[in-house]
Amino acid sequence: MNAPHQNVEIEERHVERKSDSSKVIATFIKYTAYVLIFFGFLYFLVRYVFPLI
Repeated sequence: MNAPHQNVEIEERHVERKSDSSKVIATFIKYTAYVLIFFGFLYFLVRYVFPLI
């Protein structure tokens, strides 16, 4: 039967979430550049190409 005082070892695990802030910043800069290039291209089309049509 079960003994009233069993010794049971409990393993504790501590999970640390690490976020690499340099990767986050680099990704933000990359997508910001994509957006600026896209809107720059749209501006070029509206300003210089569409008036020719």
